[in-house]
Amino acid sequence: MRDIDFTVRRTYSGVAKRQPHKRRRAPTLIEKLFQLKQNRTTVRQEVLGGVTTFLTMAYIVVVNPQILAQAGMPPDGVVFATCLSAAVATLVMGLHANYPIALAPGMSLNAYFTYSVCLGMHVPWPVALGAVFFSGVLFVLLTVTRVREQIVNGIPESLQHATAGGIGMFIAFVGLRSAKLVVANPATFVSLGNFGNREVQAACVGIALILILMVRRVNGAILLGILGATLFGIFCGLAHWPTAFMALPHPSATFLKLDLRAALHLGLIEIVFIFLFVDLFDNVGTLVGVCEQGGFVKDGKIPRVGKVLLADGVGTIFGALTGTSTVTSYIESAAGVAAGARTGLSNVVVAGLFLAAMFFSPLAASIPAFATAPVLILVGALMTQSIAKVAWTEFTEAFPAFVTLLATPLTFSIATGLSLGVITYTLAKVAAGKWREVSLLLWILTALFMLRYVYLAAE
Repeated sequence: MRDIDFTVRRTYSGVAKRQPHKRRRAPTLIEKLFQLKQNRTTVRQEVLGGVTTFLTMAYIVVVNPQILAQAGMPPDGVVFATCLSAAVATLVMGLHANYPIALAPGMSLNAYFTYSVCLGMHVPWPVALGAVFFSGVLFVLLTVTRVREQIVNGIPESLQHATAGGIGMFIAFVGLRSAKLVVANPATFVSLGNFGNREVQAACVGIALILILMVRRVNGAILLGILGATLFGIFCGLAHWPTAFMALPHPSATFLKLDLRAALHLGLIEIVFIFLFVDLFDNVGTLVGVCEQGGFVKDGKIPRVGKVLLADGVGTIFGALTGTSTVTSYIESAAGVAAGARTGLSNVVVAGLFLAAMFFSPLAASIPAFATAPVLILVGALMTQSIAKVAWTEFTEAFPAFVTLLATPLTFSIATGLSLGVITYTLAKVAAGKWREVSLLLWILTALFMLRYVYLAAE
């Protein structure tokens, strides 16, 4: 009788009596590593949560290569880099911090990488990858030295929320242009596209499908919407079935192609800062939202926050080395938490699925632009929710937020929107006699941004 142990218990008469007692099963390695019992979860629950999270964010495997391809990057290499960097960062979060928060290349940051840096500033993509690498190194250093929290506290909340909203509008505008719902017009700059165009119709089908599925809270709504729009395009003769569904990864096209020497050029300091700034607040906002939903916040703070903040820095460095833009936490992780994920074990599942996805590059490459454009529009709409948190009744907060919100999409530059917002904020506070509300960091940024515009005017 191997599983039986005998313990001695005293009966009501005071006589010792031996009774059989079952041995407790020793905790498995998984239970020890992820503290499943302590977090009131099971392996089955974590696997379900991980699969749910992956389905809600799997669209990035398709969308990220398409966006970066417009910067001249080989799509096959970007698929490999997207999947591998997402898997590494997600594993770091799961194993090191034990949180069910998945990471992947960020939607706003890949748009800034392509449209503002590579196309707008004519920076070659290897140099831009070098800037991403240095922003990741700075991210890790700021996290290790605990400076990151001070930077967060130094930027006014109104500008944080306005920046997120401005990026949302910027992404949505890019999506509308890709869907041909918004076209150039010599008289009015832009105008509504032609609904007789089959590509416009296919994009509208994708928007409607994703919207319906998201409202109905269907897991994988974005991915299903992409597939639905693609199938519509195939039946209309706008797209073709993929020649193959699986292929071996082709990392050589982007692996270690970053140009670090050129990225050290003085003119790229602003680019490095924007990569750093946007990821800084995007990541913090995601972490707070997911942790609050999962009940991880204790006494107003996130336990093990230092370990949590390290994941996106490591992921960004790894992403730049393999060939993709900045890696950040995904709000879609909230879907996995809602499905029961409570520990980093779900992240192990997500990472495994990302590694498997890198073998489906032909399928990802066959998705047309009109099928991914709706994703940009819907994700942009979700990002504008932060606008509601701006203190609109306080004019010294509202007007700088308005400038940031408006300038970002209209100038097609996140950097310009942010810099104008910072300068306007400092000016408004000084004019109102509230200069003490301007942090030291903000004074420094205001001076740097003003010097930037003086330099540009002198060119």
